[in-house]
Amino acid sequence: MALPNNGLERLRIQRKMALVFQKTLLFKDSVWNNVAYGLRARGYSRGEVNKLVDKLLEQVGLKDLAARRADTLSGGEAQRVAIARAVAFNPELLLLDEPTANLDPVNIELIEEMIRQLNREKSITVVMVTHNVFQARRIADQVIFIDQGEIVEMGPTEKIFTDPDNENTRLYVEGKAIF
Repeated sequence: MALPNNGLERLRIQRKMALVFQKTLLFKDSVWNNVAYGLRARGYSRGEVNKLVDKLLEQVGLKDLAARRADTLSGGEAQRVAIARAVAFNPELLLLDEPTANLDPVNIELIEEMIRQLNREKSITVVMVTHNVFQARRIADQVIFIDQGEIVEMGPTEKIFTDPDNENTRLYVEGKAIF
């Protein structure tokens, strides 16, 4: 689906989306201010911002680091801040680009649980790019397999992993091919 050419309609649709990059982009400010930024930009009141940011930092396990400068965080902590900032205004669609790349197992588990929780409890649709087939199988309801920029297969996770229609998909999920 293409975005409309009408600038206001396009902006309305884009405001329902949030994106978290693989390489975390945070401001050189406190963790708290990084999460608060989008809420302030959208005109939330001071009371709403305070309440939401405190709640989000609690949810991502970083409330104790609220005053810390974001550029001093570990990779996993920074990624959790980025996700908290992205979901602060309850987007309908959350786009994640390799959100656990280069992270330790503890942070991978924390972020995967956050993703499941956002989808389950807030009904946020999450589209996540990952090369980790084990991760995709653990947390996805639906999988899209892309080979050389083309969608070659999509469907329920278990179907893709147990009975794929495409030979390249089968080889990849069996760990016999790298694309």
